[in-house]
Amino acid sequence: MNSIVILSFVLLLTMFAAGGKSGIKSFFSLVSCCCVVFVTIILIAWNFPYLWITIISSLIILILVIYLRDADIKSANTAFLSSVIILVLLVLLVIPLEYVAQVQGFSSENSADLESMSLLIGFNFMNAAIAMTILSCLGAVAEATVSVAAGLSEVLSHDPSVSNEELYQDGMMIGKQIISTAFNTLFFGFFGGFLALFIWFIRLSYTFGEFLNNKIFVVEFLLTIISIIGVTLSIPAVIWLTMLERKKTSKK
Repeated sequence: MNSIVILSFVLLLTMFAAGGKSGIKSFFSLVSCCCVVFVTIILIAWNFPYLWITIISSLIILILVIYLRDADIKSANTAFLSSVIILVLLVLLVIPLEYVAQVQGFSSENSADLESMSLLIGFNFMNAAIAMTILSCLGAVAEATVSVAAGLSEVLSHDPSVSNEELYQDGMMIGKQIISTAFNTLFFGFFGGFLALFIWFIRLSYTFGEFLNNKIFVVEFLLTIISIIGVTLSIPAVIWLTMLERKKTSKK
């Protein structure tokens, strides 16, 4: 506990040193999101409607992440609307995918830890798996929408007469950089977090098929792939909404 407090304080100092007031806002945004996730877990455990709780919590998290920044309100609105669109698409993708994958609950590797515990607690672990997958994708999606929206806003502020074709190309150029960065971040985060598990699988002589079908591996791999899909879809969504907002502004 002491190490967590110390590291949190160091994080606050470094964010303040790097970003000043904006860094402080980002830190409290992170703390607020952690509180929202904690409340979400409690409500789902109390058998509240998991899907509605997850969607409401996701919207709150997106508001905290996107609007607690020193960004102009137009780009923030564009990023938020784009994130909401992607959130709806992810919900439609995750629910059937989780039922097909059947990776809810615990794996056989957890059996030793659960021997003295009862799993008859009157709770559907599929609901928890769906909620976890949706919430885990929000950070990458919000970061992508904010970056693309801010980049396009900067382009329009420097050259208001830029054509839609050029604006689209600029947005896709920004998006390609974000996709590459997001993929590397998500992949190496996944690989680094499961390095010990990979070594364990190898030392226990798991076959390649057992490795690919292991529940722990599949859960994290699905999270990574779905997050990348969300980031990829967010780029054209931001570009489309930016063009739509520009068209409305020009008509006025």
